[in-house]
Amino acid sequence: MMHSRIDPARTTSPLALSVFIICKNEEAYLSNCIESLAGCAEIVIVDSGSTDGTVPLIRRYIAAGWPIRFFEEAWRGYAGQKQFALDQCTQGWCLNVDSDERLDGPLRDALPRLMAVGADVVGWKIARRPYLIGYGYTPLHVRERKNLRLVRRGAGAYDLSQAVHEGIVTHGIVRKASTGSLLHYRPLRMDEQILKENHYSTLKADQAYNTGRRPNAWSLVFSSPIYFLRLYFLTGLWRCGTSGFIEAMTGAVYAFLTQSKLHQRHALRYRANDDDSQSR
Repeated sequence: MMHSRIDPARTTSPLALSVFIICKNEEAYLSNCIESLAGCAEIVIVDSGSTDGTVPLIRRYIAAGWPIRFFEEAWRGYAGQKQFALDQCTQGWCLNVDSDERLDGPLRDALPRLMAVGADVVGWKIARRPYLIGYGYTPLHVRERKNLRLVRRGAGAYDLSQAVHEGIVTHGIVRKASTGSLLHYRPLRMDEQILKENHYSTLKADQAYNTGRRPNAWSLVFSSPIYFLRLYFLTGLWRCGTSGFIEAMTGAVYAFLTQSKLHQRHALRYRANDDDSQSR
Protein backbone atom coordinates (compact mmCIF):
# COMPACT_ATOMS: atom_id res chain seq x y z
CA MET A 1 0.00 0.00 0.00
CA MET A 2 1.35 3.45 -0.95
CA HIS A 3 1.67 6.19 1.65
CA SER A 4 0.95 9.83 0.82
CA ARG A 5 3.96 12.02 0.22
CA ILE A 6 1.92 15.00 -1.13
CA ASP A 7 4.92 16.49 -2.98
CA PRO A 8 4.49 15.79 -6.70
CA ALA A 9 6.98 13.66 -8.58
CA ARG A 10 9.15 15.96 -10.66
CA THR A 11 9.30 15.13 -14.33
CA THR A 12 10.63 17.18 -17.23
CA SER A 13 8.13 15.74 -19.67
CA PRO A 14 4.76 14.85 -18.13
CA LEU A 15 2.62 12.27 -19.87
CA ALA A 16 0.07 14.09 -22.09
CA LEU A 17 -2.81 12.42 -20.30
CA SER A 18 -5.87 13.73 -18.45
CA VAL A 19 -7.00 11.46 -15.62
CA PHE A 20 -10.54 12.17 -14.42
CA ILE A 21 -12.00 11.11 -11.07
CA ILE A 22 -15.41 11.60 -9.46
CA CYS A 23 -15.65 11.41 -5.69
CA LYS A 24 -17.68 11.98 -2.55
CA ASN A 25 -16.35 11.28 0.93
CA GLU A 26 -13.28 9.42 -0.33
CA GLU A 27 -10.70 10.76 2.13
CA ALA A 28 -9.63 7.24 3.11
CA TYR A 29 -8.88 6.21 -0.49
CA LEU A 30 -8.15 9.24 -2.66
CA SER A 31 -4.59 9.97 -1.56
CA ASN A 32 -3.10 6.71 -2.86
CA CYS A 33 -5.12 7.11 -6.04
CA ILE A 34 -3.56 10.53 -6.70
CA GLU A 35 -0.07 9.29 -5.80
CA SER A 36 -0.31 6.59 -8.46
CA LEU A 37 -0.91 9.29 -11.10
CA ALA A 38 2.44 11.03 -10.64
CA GLY A 39 3.80 12.17 -13.98
CA CYS A 40 0.44 12.74 -15.67
CA ALA A 41 -0.12 16.17 -17.18
CA GLU A 42 -3.59 16.71 -15.70
CA ILE A 43 -5.80 15.27 -12.97
CA VAL A 44 -9.45 16.36 -13.08
CA ILE A 45 -11.33 15.73 -9.82
CA VAL A 46 -15.07 16.35 -9.50
CA ASP A 47 -16.55 16.23 -5.99
CA SER A 48 -20.29 15.97 -5.40
CA GLY A 49 -20.59 17.24 -1.84
CA SER A 50 -18.06 15.57 0.44
CA THR A 51 -18.54 16.16 4.16
CA ASP A 52 -15.36 14.41 5.36
CA GLY A 53 -11.79 15.53 4.72
CA THR A 54 -11.82 14.84 0.97
CA VAL A 55 -11.89 18.48 -0.20
CA PRO A 56 -9.15 19.69 2.20
CA LEU A 57 -7.05 16.69 1.08
CA ILE A 58 -7.44 17.68 -2.57
CA ARG A 59 -6.56 21.29 -1.79
CA ARG A 60 -3.36 20.17 -0.05
CA TYR A 61 -2.30 18.35 -3.21
CA ILE A 62 -3.08 21.40 -5.31
CA ALA A 63 -1.07 23.64 -2.95
CA ALA A 64 1.86 21.21 -3.23
CA GLY A 65 1.94 21.62 -7.01
CA TRP A 66 0.05 18.59 -8.29
CA PRO A 67 -1.61 19.29 -11.69
CA ILE A 68 -5.14 18.99 -10.29
CA ARG A 69 -8.13 20.86 -11.67
CA PHE A 70 -10.82 20.66 -9.00
CA PHE A 71 -14.57 21.07 -9.53
CA GLU A 72 -17.52 20.85 -7.15
CA GLU A 73 -20.63 19.68 -8.97
CA ALA A 74 -24.04 18.48 -7.79
CA TRP A 75 -24.66 14.78 -8.38
CA ARG A 76 -25.83 13.99 -11.92
CA GLY A 77 -25.85 10.21 -11.62
CA TYR A 78 -22.80 8.02 -12.30
CA ALA A 79 -22.81 8.48 -16.08
CA GLY A 80 -23.67 12.18 -15.95
CA GLN A 81 -21.03 12.93 -13.34
CA LYS A 82 -18.31 11.13 -15.26
CA GLN A 83 -19.34 12.86 -18.48
CA PHE A 84 -19.01 16.23 -16.74
CA ALA A 85 -15.52 15.23 -15.58
CA LEU A 86 -14.58 14.00 -19.05
CA ASP A 87 -15.75 17.31 -20.55
CA GLN A 88 -13.24 19.18 -18.38
CA CYS A 89 -10.24 17.23 -19.70
CA THR A 90 -7.83 19.08 -21.99
CA GLN A 91 -5.22 16.48 -22.99
CA GLY A 92 -5.33 14.28 -26.08
CA TRP A 93 -6.01 11.10 -24.10
CA CYS A 94 -8.31 10.72 -21.07
CA LEU A 95 -8.24 7.99 -18.43
CA ASN A 96 -11.10 7.30 -16.03
CA VAL A 97 -10.00 6.17 -12.57
CA ASP A 98 -12.17 5.70 -9.49
CA SER A 99 -11.12 7.12 -6.12
CA ASP A 100 -10.48 3.63 -4.78
CA GLU A 101 -8.35 2.58 -7.76
CA ARG A 102 -4.60 2.89 -8.34
CA LEU A 103 -2.46 2.35 -11.43
CA ASP A 104 -0.12 -0.61 -11.02
CA GLY A 105 3.47 -0.46 -12.27
CA PRO A 106 2.89 -2.33 -15.55
CA LEU A 107 0.02 0.00 -16.47
CA ARG A 108 2.08 3.13 -15.78
CA ASP A 109 4.83 1.71 -17.96
CA ALA A 110 2.38 0.78 -20.72
CA LEU A 111 0.53 4.10 -20.98
CA PRO A 112 3.02 5.86 -23.32
CA ARG A 113 2.85 2.90 -25.70
CA LEU A 114 -0.96 2.72 -25.57
CA MET A 115 -1.21 6.43 -26.33
CA ALA A 116 1.23 6.23 -29.25
CA VAL A 117 -1.02 4.08 -31.46
CA GLY A 118 -2.36 5.19 -34.81
CA ALA A 119 -5.30 7.57 -35.08
CA ASP A 120 -7.69 4.74 -35.98
CA VAL A 121 -7.51 3.41 -32.40
CA VAL A 122 -9.70 5.57 -30.14
CA GLY A 123 -9.68 3.64 -26.89
CA TRP A 124 -8.23 0.91 -24.70
CA LYS A 125 -9.91 -1.56 -22.39
CA ILE A 126 -8.00 -2.09 -19.16
CA ALA A 127 -8.21 -4.88 -16.59
CA ARG A 128 -8.79 -4.37 -12.89
CA ARG A 129 -7.42 -6.38 -9.97
CA PRO A 130 -9.43 -6.20 -6.73
CA TYR A 131 -8.07 -6.32 -3.20
CA LEU A 132 -9.52 -9.30 -1.32
CA ILE A 133 -9.78 -9.37 2.46
CA GLY A 134 -7.43 -12.03 3.80
CA TYR A 135 -5.50 -12.25 0.52
CA GLY A 136 -4.53 -8.85 -0.90
CA TYR A 137 -4.54 -7.83 -4.56
CA THR A 138 -5.27 -10.68 -6.92
CA PRO A 139 -2.29 -11.91 -8.99
CA LEU A 140 -1.52 -10.45 -12.41
CA HIS A 141 -3.22 -13.37 -14.20
CA VAL A 142 -6.41 -13.03 -12.10
CA ARG A 143 -8.18 -9.97 -13.44
CA GLU A 144 -11.73 -8.79 -13.91
CA ARG A 145 -13.23 -8.31 -17.35
CA LYS A 146 -11.51 -5.46 -19.18
CA ASN A 147 -13.47 -2.23 -19.55
CA LEU A 148 -12.95 0.86 -21.69
CA ARG A 149 -11.14 3.37 -19.50
CA LEU A 150 -8.62 5.10 -21.78
CA VAL A 151 -10.11 7.12 -24.65
CA ARG A 152 -9.05 9.84 -27.05
CA ARG A 153 -10.58 13.17 -26.11
CA GLY A 154 -13.62 13.81 -28.28
CA ALA A 155 -13.83 10.21 -29.50
CA GLY A 156 -16.40 8.96 -27.02
CA ALA A 157 -19.04 9.86 -24.44
CA TYR A 158 -20.87 8.15 -21.59
CA ASP A 159 -24.25 6.56 -22.19
CA LEU A 160 -26.41 8.76 -19.95
CA SER A 161 -29.20 6.18 -19.95
CA GLN A 162 -27.10 3.84 -17.80
CA ALA A 163 -27.85 4.16 -14.08
CA VAL A 164 -24.98 1.88 -13.01
CA HIS A 165 -21.99 0.16 -14.62
CA GLU A 166 -21.82 3.17 -16.93
CA GLY A 167 -19.51 2.97 -19.91
CA ILE A 168 -18.06 5.09 -22.68
CA VAL A 169 -19.52 4.73 -26.15
CA THR A 170 -16.97 5.37 -28.90
CA HIS A 171 -16.86 5.63 -32.68
CA GLY A 172 -13.73 3.81 -33.75
CA ILE A 173 -11.45 0.91 -32.91
CA VAL A 174 -11.10 -0.10 -29.27
CA ARG A 175 -8.40 -2.56 -28.22
CA LYS A 176 -7.59 -4.50 -25.07
CA ALA A 177 -4.39 -3.65 -23.21
CA SER A 178 -2.30 -6.81 -22.84
CA THR A 179 -0.46 -5.58 -19.74
CA GLY A 180 -1.27 -3.39 -16.77
CA SER A 181 -4.18 -3.17 -14.37
CA LEU A 182 -6.10 -0.80 -12.19
CA LEU A 183 -5.80 -1.92 -8.57
CA HIS A 184 -9.15 -1.70 -6.76
CA TYR A 185 -8.69 -1.08 -3.04
CA ARG A 186 -11.94 -1.04 -1.08
CA PRO A 187 -11.78 -3.97 1.37
CA LEU A 188 -15.34 -3.90 2.68
CA ARG A 189 -16.42 -6.55 5.17
CA MET A 190 -19.44 -8.53 4.04
CA ASP A 191 -21.64 -6.48 6.38
CA GLU A 192 -20.87 -3.41 4.24
CA GLN A 193 -20.35 -5.13 0.89
CA ILE A 194 -23.83 -6.64 0.87
CA LEU A 195 -25.31 -3.15 1.31
CA LYS A 196 -23.34 -1.99 -1.72
CA GLU A 197 -24.49 -4.97 -3.79
CA ASN A 198 -28.06 -4.30 -2.70
CA HIS A 199 -27.80 -0.65 -3.81
CA TYR A 200 -26.20 -1.45 -7.17
CA SER A 201 -28.65 -4.26 -7.91
CA THR A 202 -31.53 -1.85 -7.24
CA LEU A 203 -30.12 0.63 -9.75
CA LYS A 204 -29.61 -2.16 -12.29
CA ALA A 205 -33.10 -3.61 -11.79
CA ASP A 206 -34.73 -0.17 -12.01
CA GLN A 207 -32.80 0.55 -15.20
CA ALA A 208 -33.96 -2.72 -16.75
CA TYR A 209 -37.55 -2.18 -15.63
CA ASN A 210 -37.69 1.40 -16.91
CA THR A 211 -36.44 0.35 -20.33
CA GLY A 212 -39.16 -2.28 -20.66
CA ARG A 213 -37.10 -5.38 -20.01
CA ARG A 214 -39.26 -8.24 -18.82
CA PRO A 215 -38.25 -10.86 -16.23
CA ASN A 216 -37.06 -14.18 -17.46
CA ALA A 217 -37.27 -17.44 -15.51
CA TRP A 218 -34.05 -18.69 -17.07
CA SER A 219 -32.18 -15.54 -16.02
CA LEU A 220 -33.60 -15.76 -12.51
CA VAL A 221 -32.38 -19.35 -12.13
CA PHE A 222 -29.11 -19.34 -14.05
CA SER A 223 -27.65 -15.80 -13.98
CA SER A 224 -26.35 -16.26 -10.45
CA PRO A 225 -24.50 -19.59 -10.96
CA ILE A 226 -23.18 -18.42 -14.36
CA TYR A 227 -21.86 -15.24 -12.76
CA PHE A 228 -20.13 -17.31 -10.08
CA LEU A 229 -18.61 -19.75 -12.57
CA ARG A 230 -17.30 -16.92 -14.75
CA LEU A 231 -15.59 -15.17 -11.84
CA TYR A 232 -14.35 -18.27 -10.06
CA PHE A 233 -13.07 -20.31 -13.00
CA LEU A 234 -12.69 -18.08 -16.09
CA THR A 235 -11.41 -15.02 -14.22
CA GLY A 236 -9.34 -17.29 -12.00
CA LEU A 237 -10.49 -16.38 -8.51
CA TRP A 238 -10.06 -20.05 -7.57
CA ARG A 239 -6.37 -19.21 -7.29
CA CYS A 240 -7.08 -16.90 -4.34
CA GLY A 241 -8.38 -19.50 -1.90
CA THR A 242 -11.30 -18.75 0.37
CA SER A 243 -11.06 -15.04 -0.36
CA GLY A 244 -11.55 -15.71 -4.06
CA PHE A 245 -14.54 -17.96 -3.38
CA ILE A 246 -16.19 -15.23 -1.29
CA GLU A 247 -15.57 -12.65 -4.04
CA ALA A 248 -17.15 -14.88 -6.69
CA MET A 249 -20.13 -15.69 -4.46
CA THR A 250 -20.65 -11.98 -3.79
CA GLY A 251 -20.91 -11.40 -7.53
CA ALA A 252 -23.45 -14.22 -7.75
CA VAL A 253 -25.52 -12.60 -5.01
CA TYR A 254 -25.53 -9.33 -6.97
CA ALA A 255 -26.76 -11.17 -10.06
CA PHE A 256 -29.54 -12.89 -8.11
CA LEU A 257 -30.65 -9.67 -6.40
CA THR A 258 -30.85 -7.88 -9.74
CA GLN A 259 -32.98 -10.58 -11.38
CA SER A 260 -35.26 -11.09 -8.37
CA LYS A 261 -35.91 -7.35 -8.03
CA LEU A 262 -36.80 -7.12 -11.72
CA HIS A 263 -39.16 -10.09 -11.30
CA GLN A 264 -40.88 -8.53 -8.27
CA ARG A 265 -41.27 -5.11 -9.90
CA HIS A 266 -43.20 -6.72 -12.74
CA ALA A 267 -45.14 -9.04 -10.42
CA LEU A 268 -46.48 -6.06 -8.47
CA ARG A 269 -47.88 -4.57 -11.67
CA TYR A 270 -50.25 -7.50 -12.08
CA ARG A 271 -50.91 -8.48 -8.50
CA ALA A 272 -50.62 -5.86 -5.79
CA ASN A 273 -49.91 -7.03 -2.26
CA ASP A 274 -53.23 -7.72 -0.52
CA ASP A 275 -53.76 -9.22 2.91
CA ASP A 276 -56.61 -11.61 2.06
CA SER A 277 -56.33 -13.60 5.28
CA GLN A 278 -60.04 -13.14 5.94
CA SER A 279 -60.85 -15.46 3.03
CA ARG A 280 -58.29 -18.13 3.82
